[in-house]
Amino acid sequence: MFNLDYWQQRVARQTFIDTALIDGQPVSSMSGATFDAINPATNQLLARVAACGEQEVNLAVRSARRAFNTGPWRRMAPGERKKILIKLSELLMAHREELALLDSLNMGKPVMDAYNVDVPGAAHVFAWYGEALDKVYDQVAPTAHNALATITREALGVVAAVVPWNFPLDMAAWKLAPALASGNSVVLKPAEQSPFSALRLAQLALEAGIPEGVLNVVPGLGESAGKALGLHPDVDCLVFTGSTQVGKYFMQYAAQSNLKQVWLECGGKSPNLVFEDCQDLDLAAEKAAFGIFFNQGEVCSANSRLYVQRSIHDEFVERLISKSRAWLPGDPLNPGSASGAIVDSEQTARIMKAIGQATASGATLLSGGEQLTINGSSNFIQPTIFANVNSAMSISREEVFGPVLAVSAFDTEEEAVAQANDSIYGLAASVWSDDLNRAHRVARALNAGTVSVNTVDALDVTVPFGGGKQSGFGRDLSLHSFDKYTQLKTTWFQLR
Repeated sequence: MFNLDYWQQRVARQTFIDTALIDGQPVSSMSGATFDAINPATNQLLARVAACGEQEVNLAVRSARRAFNTGPWRRMAPGERKKILIKLSELLMAHREELALLDSLNMGKPVMDAYNVDVPGAAHVFAWYGEALDKVYDQVAPTAHNALATITREALGVVAAVVPWNFPLDMAAWKLAPALASGNSVVLKPAEQSPFSALRLAQLALEAGIPEGVLNVVPGLGESAGKALGLHPDVDCLVFTGSTQVGKYFMQYAAQSNLKQVWLECGGKSPNLVFEDCQDLDLAAEKAAFGIFFNQGEVCSANSRLYVQRSIHDEFVERLISKSRAWLPGDPLNPGSASGAIVDSEQTARIMKAIGQATASGATLLSGGEQLTINGSSNFIQPTIFANVNSAMSISREEVFGPVLAVSAFDTEEEAVAQANDSIYGLAASVWSDDLNRAHRVARALNAGTVSVNTVDALDVTVPFGGGKQSGFGRDLSLHSFDKYTQLKTTWFQLR
């Protein structure tokens, strides 16, 4: 069914939402300001989208507060909210092709990745939290016989969610589903590179039955719309996925305004450790390539540092180079393309600068390292592998957010763990070993929110995702995510 012609025909008839959605209505920027949404795979203009600022953010927050204070959403029986979130999940799947295409056109990822991974994943998250919300029980504290103390969870109020461009629909779902399930109202700011699926999601939420004002979407630049949300005195909580630097800004904004809760999922430089007792080096090499080259390497938890025990280093690297050839970029609308375009020319330039710096610092370029031009766009980069990387090099320390892998050799387990933990980040890590004792020892020793053993970047809605150090704090996914969107209330009844 799906081929290049099919998707090109869909592009020809695809429309794009170019306004904010506030209180259930389309809203243009009051100043008339817009930003250009560009297809990075062709450099063609898709739409000029309303660039929201402080005025639109104020309007959206007022709408969200009104919906929270006087609307039906948080007062609904949990079973009613559940039905609506499950309906929204069904609508996402009913519009699967459209949503996949919107994300592909916006940020360059292969359309089939969006179709097979992103949209079903987002739909599953909404369904899972819909099913979960009426199965989370409150508590009764142990008290003397003449008292009753209850511990209940309550919605926070107005939640601001600022999400990135690498998984536009998925990251929106990770924030929105538990926030809405808890009874909050939300103001969502998608990344300026990828506003379309978030805006379409908001329309579908209305269709599913979420009341007007409960979900508002304000597209705009980070320094205007994002900052306005961070500083807003009537936002109770701000959740963010993106760079560590911007995460620090949001911490400052909270301190400068109302001490709103801030939950951050920021950058990463995740290590992947391959020990000589790994019995399936071919699988480890295949997964190592996937762990850095999937989604063009634009993944916060990408396994961008590879540590290989010296006794198997050369053999493993040969296998890795061979596996990397399967990740050559191509037209994102071609179902045969494993990788697509980098999100925009600025990010492409940053990645190429990092490649140049790695070469200049003495790392050995084993494969890739070049830009490619496809369909008139040069936002395509070959899967790139560097060897002989030491911990002082920027390629080993700084997040590239592109298809660039830094490979280092190690001799002992202790050395591997020390190198892996020598980072300002603590998001994810992987370990390859068929020694059960070593697998447990190393997994415990690694400073990471998720350690994947004999796989990479393990992920499921049932388990928490997030990290420590400068990767942030708080967790997305699982029941633990409710902790970000609710507060505990103690009610003490003195009996007489």
